[in-house]
Amino acid sequence: MRPAELGELEAFRDLYAAAPPELGARSEEIDGALCLRLEPLSTVTMFNRALGLGIEQPATDEQLDAVLAFLRGVEAYVTVAPEAGPPDLGDRLAARGLAPERGWTKFSRPTAAPPEATTELRVERDETGEAFAEAATRGFGVPPFFADWLRPLAGREGWQCFAAFDGDAPAAAGALFVTGSVGWVGIGATVPEHRGKGGQSALLAARIDAAAAAGCELVVTETGEPLDGQANGSYRNILRAGFEPQYVRPNYLSAIAAS
Repeated sequence: MRPAELGELEAFRDLYAAAPPELGARSEEIDGALCLRLEPLSTVTMFNRALGLGIEQPATDEQLDAVLAFLRGVEAYVTVAPEAGPPDLGDRLAARGLAPERGWTKFSRPTAAPPEATTELRVERDETGEAFAEAATRGFGVPPFFADWLRPLAGREGWQCFAAFDGDAPAAAGALFVTGSVGWVGIGATVPEHRGKGGQSALLAARIDAAAAAGCELVVTETGEPLDGQANGSYRNILRAGFEPQYVRPNYLSAIAAS
């Protein structure tokens, strides 16, 4: 499995394993595919997805039916990595009513020579997870229950949580998950009133440095592909941090109405 797929898959596998049972976050392994659903946010594809489909072995019709049965009732992305099989996997998903949607660009970079970033914000590793969870929840615009899920990650094996502060106020958040020699950076969000202050660039630099200290050789991440040739803010921040695009991974939407 490519490092850019491995890092994300292992991070989300552990993220869902850490979810408090009452939050309605569920995961299921179906013949090598990691299937995720979050009942309270049933239309947010970030948290309703199938990852790793067709990578360990070519996807079968039975597997596809089982994956879509698990995702029934939520709007979900079924991802198709470059190495996924069979070659007509995308066509098989389309034949089941899934529509091609905006793809995600997958990035990687070595941990050597972490970038420098300047910001008026103070960036720190958050050992308690309090500031990290508050900034991420407000930055993503998700319900308060989300903080109860993210806060404990700070003390969970494999995770490091970071926050940027404006004075004492949490302004931005970002996480690092380490699996073997690969570090995945994600859960990056900035509180609306603190955007444009360089917080995410500084958080990326801090996490790349932390990944190197943890023994990682490579750091990976992802964001939406540019639309109409225009890169978004997240895309630009990732490039400035020295990441190189590896490929665009297609997403197929399993909509509630089509389930």
